[in-house]
Amino acid sequence: MKRMTTGSLALSGQVRPSLRRVVFAGSFDDLIVRARNGDREAFSALMRSHKDDLFRFVRRRVADADAAGDIVQEAFVAAWSAMASFDPERSFKTWLHAIALNKCRDAARRAATRRAFWGDCSDGDDLRVADERPSPEAETASREELRMLRAALASLPEHLRDALMLTAVDGLSQAAASATLGCSVKSLEYRVHRARELLASEMARHAAPRR
Repeated sequence: MKRMTTGSLALSGQVRPSLRRVVFAGSFDDLIVRARNGDREAFSALMRSHKDDLFRFVRRRVADADAAGDIVQEAFVAAWSAMASFDPERSFKTWLHAIALNKCRDAARRAATRRAFWGDCSDGDDLRVADERPSPEAETASREELRMLRAALASLPEHLRDALMLTAVDGLSQAAASATLGCSVKSLEYRVHRARELLASEMARHAAPRR
């Protein structure tokens, strides 16, 4: 797994005493202000409080845990680079989700490029709906259904798939999901509705018996 080159932004390791003081010395808003002013320890404190949530967010979209960890680190590096321009009126969590979602899209495009050059990749390069894998018995019984669902999800246009994932899988409110995607709530509602229609149609097509 890749490691951040910026030492104070590393995801692993013990909390240093200086960082521990930052965590408890001020409010969340104080940490935002410090981080926007270039305080790496304040940003590290913010990172530590969001890394588990962000990993779960990414893991729902990336089957491989190591690849998901790499994307989380890429997202935090990008967030640090853009921290000075962060609007404190926005939700910091929503802002991070938007960055991570873009990194997931980048990773999916890289995987598609690899498939174009080298043929089919392993299942680990495909999108998955959730972290949990079924038991061996359930996996055997539902493998074909899962394959069809993954294929149907992958066939959706990116903007529709993202809207459906954010609301149906991540459980975000319409306001939070629309803020993450940078669209209106009305536009989000349409995207989710259209995604469900296409997903149902695609699932039915895959399930139809061949003649």
